[in-house]
Amino acid sequence: MSKPELGKHYSPPLNLQTGKVELKHGAGGRAMQQLISELFAHELGNAYLAQGDDGARLPPAAGRLVMATDAHVVSPLFFPGGDIGSLAVHGTINDVAVMGARPLYLAAAFILEEGFALADLARIVASMATAAREAGVPVVTGDTKVVERGKADGVFITTTGIGVLADGIELSGANARAGDAVLVSGPIGDHGMAIMSVRDSLAFDAPIVSDSAALHGLIADLLAAAPDIHVLRDPTRGGVAATLNEIAQQSGVGIVLDEASIPLRPAVAAACELLGLDPLNIANEGRLLVFCPVGSAERALAALRAHPLGRDAARIGEVIADARRFVQMQTRFGGRRMIDWLSADALPRIC
Repeated sequence: MSKPELGKHYSPPLNLQTGKVELKHGAGGRAMQQLISELFAHELGNAYLAQGDDGARLPPAAGRLVMATDAHVVSPLFFPGGDIGSLAVHGTINDVAVMGARPLYLAAAFILEEGFALADLARIVASMATAAREAGVPVVTGDTKVVERGKADGVFITTTGIGVLADGIELSGANARAGDAVLVSGPIGDHGMAIMSVRDSLAFDAPIVSDSAALHGLIADLLAAAPDIHVLRDPTRGGVAATLNEIAQQSGVGIVLDEASIPLRPAVAAACELLGLDPLNIANEGRLLVFCPVGSAERALAALRAHPLGRDAARIGEVIADARRFVQMQTRFGGRRMIDWLSADALPRIC
């Protein structure tokens, strides 16, 4: 590299090994531009981001637009199977995809805490970039703010996604009907228990890894095979229990689960038993709940199982007529128990 000309301002490259986030990195000046160009644009760069304006000019898309936004405050920032960067991409893509839409673009806003290690920030941004590239959904615009030390927890990320919805697709939590089959795309509780294992320094014989993944490819295959699906939902905070109660309330129906049919990894089951937690209340970040007419259930299951993210899909229950809108579970012992909303957050800061 040639020496800077006399009289010209010269800034050494960011120290991504031992450097820290400073207040000047969010002040709108040269330091902020350096952070953006040497880290964010370097990792996330694409033609839309390279426009360099306050927003991205995007080509028109045929169909109805779907938009979703999500704030990510997970603790710890790094966990088995992912980190806050990949989670921010996957979570927002999935929120768009469960509407039946094809995700097109993401926007990202970072709240950074003064003193946060630039090495960790670089790791998070690189993970985010990898997740976006693998999903084929670019980050096209964003923002960065820095707050004083102690005013945040390292980094918070808010992502917004835009997708396009084809005519004829009308998925909603209000569409469940009595007689519908309820399917799940795989074992539940992996994400929440992976977070808990790191947060509480718990060691298990079989490592528990987050299920965090972008589901839009799985959903596209599912809708191609069974276009008459009524409801899709990703059971994140509050887990399967909260999501089913939301759908029961929206649709004015009851839901009955079959305990023996719910897929659950042995390590997750053991961890929940040890900690006194119900797997139905544990967050997921790469699982899909499907409500479809019973006549389409086998085709839907086959489509799920043909995809790597749905190979362990199962039919776990049915929708019934119930003006009380109860969610219940048929237990292994032949009785029934209520599946209610959580009265408190069993695992805060999970996503």
